[in-house]
Amino acid sequence: MTENKKWEAHMDQYRYIDCVSVSTMRESDVRTIERGTPGITLMYRAALGVYKAVRWYGETVIVVGSGNNGGDGYALACILQMNGFACRIVTLSDSRSADGDHFAKRAETLGVPIVPYVPGELRGSIIVDCILGTGFHGRLRERYAQAITEINASGAFTVSVDINSGMNGDTGEAETAVCSDLTVTIGFVKTGLITENAGRYMKKLVWTDIGIELSRKEKLIRIPDGGNAEVGVLPCPGWLDTAPVDVHDVSYEVHALRSPVQTHYTV
Repeated sequence: MTENKKWEAHMDQYRYIDCVSVSTMRESDVRTIERGTPGITLMYRAALGVYKAVRWYGETVIVVGSGNNGGDGYALACILQMNGFACRIVTLSDSRSADGDHFAKRAETLGVPIVPYVPGELRGSIIVDCILGTGFHGRLRERYAQAITEINASGAFTVSVDINSGMNGDTGEAETAVCSDLTVTIGFVKTGLITENAGRYMKKLVWTDIGIELSRKEKLIRIPDGGNAEVGVLPCPGWLDTAPVDVHDVSYEVHALRSPVQTHYTV
């Protein structure tokens, strides 16, 4: 067997998925929007991917911060409400992104309760963490740290959207972070989420393909793990579910008013 044939045989044993830095993810978001996919569609797809990844039951409490991570939470509330699942939104900030504001107003129209965070009142069957996104770094504000501590002590099934709030997206480091039963990361797996430290904060990680066009290749995760070391290839951690939740071709304008939405559960 020639060396090329040996290499091809080696590659056939494995599958590879992209793993990206926070900066590359941000660039890829911008590039995808510039090439014609509206940000509002990406936000809806992100929420739909989260919806499809979870077996919903009881009352869901969605804890939102500012920015697009909070916007994903407002969009998720719309989908839950339209599909008959009880939910309410708890806000940690009055600020919203433009797309987030669209879904917040729609959630209000649909009758979703939206209330400010009051310490001691984060109670629900499921808590969804949409507080901070991958851009977070530094120290948590006191109010945010208090909410995260309360989520961790709640005993509820906890879902983090894109990243566990309080965690660094590139390194997985955190002083205080949400401890999730499931983390649904959006677009591509971020480098920090497969570090050993990140594994202390999440039981399971799944990613959802929302149609982001990658601006540049960085690293790959090899599935299954094993074999000889390869440059730029990372091992697959035990908490990563390598089958994506695929919503990359969903159109918000066409899909948003459709109910119910079929789910496929990862947990």
